[in-house]
Amino acid sequence: MKTVFNEELIKKYDRPGPRYTSYPPATEFTPEVGPEDYKRHLLKSNFSGRPLSLYFHIPFCESACWFCGCNVIISHRKDVSKRYLDYVKREMELLKDYLDTSRPVVQLHWGGGTPNFLTAQEMEEFFSSMREVFRISEDAEISVEIDPRYLTDEQLETLRRLGFNRISMGLQDLDPEVQKAINRIQPEELMRDIMKKLRDLGFESINIDLVYGLPYQTPEKFKKTIEKTIELDPDRVAVFNFAYVPWLKPLQRKIDPSTLPPPKDKLTILQMTIDMFQDAGYVYIGMDHFAKPTDELARAQEDGTLWRNFQGYTTKKGVDLIGIGATSIGMLYDGYFQNYKTIREYYLAIDQNNLPTMRGYILKDEDYIRREIIMDLMCNFVCSFEKIEKMFGVPFEEHFEKELQELKSMEEDGLLKIEDRTIRVLPEGRLLIRNIAMVFDQYTRSKQEERFSRTI
Repeated sequence: MKTVFNEELIKKYDRPGPRYTSYPPATEFTPEVGPEDYKRHLLKSNFSGRPLSLYFHIPFCESACWFCGCNVIISHRKDVSKRYLDYVKREMELLKDYLDTSRPVVQLHWGGGTPNFLTAQEMEEFFSSMREVFRISEDAEISVEIDPRYLTDEQLETLRRLGFNRISMGLQDLDPEVQKAINRIQPEELMRDIMKKLRDLGFESINIDLVYGLPYQTPEKFKKTIEKTIELDPDRVAVFNFAYVPWLKPLQRKIDPSTLPPPKDKLTILQMTIDMFQDAGYVYIGMDHFAKPTDELARAQEDGTLWRNFQGYTTKKGVDLIGIGATSIGMLYDGYFQNYKTIREYYLAIDQNNLPTMRGYILKDEDYIRREIIMDLMCNFVCSFEKIEKMFGVPFEEHFEKELQELKSMEEDGLLKIEDRTIRVLPEGRLLIRNIAMVFDQYTRSKQEERFSRTI
């Protein structure tokens, strides 16, 4: 079922809202939840039998991309990574006291920053230290984010030999004027060369990130980028909306706001993007993501097992995510725990022989119910009343009387259909799935909307 772009409805419902990489959203995290809480919940999680997903954050980048909103450290000194990796290894050793590391690791991700900031030898040694602590399943999803501009053949071959089978890289836009305006020169020929090497080495899934709303972008220019991206033939594509927030991300002050495309052009680009990728055979997964029908994301959505975590969509529901490294976030069944964002604070906590947890959130009874509903809607565009009743023992219509009443106006607008005790999101509603999910969010209504990005 193809997603339908309805400009009138998009303009009506466009407002700030969470991306729901968790529920409750990260805006609910509090410093009152700290290392002792994390230790207690790690110990508790060992009795669940749930497998593990590991996220390692490598914060370093060799150069600054002016549009970027990630937590990164720009450094031309390669030696800074050695000290950081030593501390990450020490964090893993600390975790062993509370986490049963014999639980199978079914998913592993290196993110950043730029993980290929590490040398091939550092990659090898770091992966070996991970294997000494954790039991990585033979069929685990092992993925890494790369910056093609600084990738060597030796690094790529090392990653594949170590068992990495999925890779993600940013392309953003192939137009030279746009690339210069965001300080990220990345020639088309480089991308073609990297894609061939990835295929030759046998990586199972390749993701490419695009960004719309960048300086000097026009619908005509971005159409060429989409055409060339389709020619590159990635398994997945993520198309993110650039949020210009220089008061939050000072690096963006280097971008001249007068060069940004007007809202009308951004909507045109969004519609064109959806149409072109769907016409090329990609499935619209939701939010910003597309995947080939044979890709795991599309298959997981089809069988109702797609989920979201702090990296976005994931095929692994029912795992405990352990975040390791500065700024990383862990997601246990009953709580979320984030490490210190700055290197200084992260190092200090570990030097004190403590887990570097700076804040978090412990779920309440009602949170579990609403999380399941929101994730079902966000990931699978459907919510079964019967399923929720069986899982949590609540009469759905009675418990969510107010929310069902609120959904009626969305049903009248053609965003969804409520029948047979099921909420089904219709093609016109898929782009507005965050708005639909917000109806079941107890927290966002009371927050200042400026804390969230716009839903479109």
